[in-house]
Amino acid sequence: MDWTEIILRLSAATAFGAAIGLNRNLHHKSTGVRTMGLVGLAGALAVLAPLPDPGGQTVSRIIQGLLAGIGFLGGGVIIRRSETHKIHGLTTAASIWVTTLMGVACGIGAWVPAAVATILVILLFAFGGPFERWLHRWLDQNGPTDKSDAGGEGD
Repeated sequence: MDWTEIILRLSAATAFGAAIGLNRNLHHKSTGVRTMGLVGLAGALAVLAPLPDPGGQTVSRIIQGLLAGIGFLGGGVIIRRSETHKIHGLTTAASIWVTTLMGVACGIGAWVPAAVATILVILLFAFGGPFERWLHRWLDQNGPTDKSDAGGEGD
């Protein structure tokens, strides 16, 4: 693999991660452009480093390690508020996880899945909250029986 391809893959992972982070930042969440850009870059770099491995065993093991290890970073942004018993940070934690996998996709050169995933994440961030609020209003008008599950994860 030449320098141009390496630069393209790492830059794409960073840019896609930054795009996801921009939404988090604009919504005053605990991660933003820099954090998510770094997460995407880290995922790509982790799989790019051993790419000459002909059997693919090393890359597979790295991806497995990333999936397990990234949970610690995501877990660090999840907060349970004792006074309200609400959990915050789940969406941010999930976005860290998906950004890592988007970085992995860029690292192995899977451009279409990386781009589609980034677009889908941005669409979820843009329209998921309004859809949830509409759904809750609609359910409240039609008499929900249990309001304990009403509301998203607050993130």
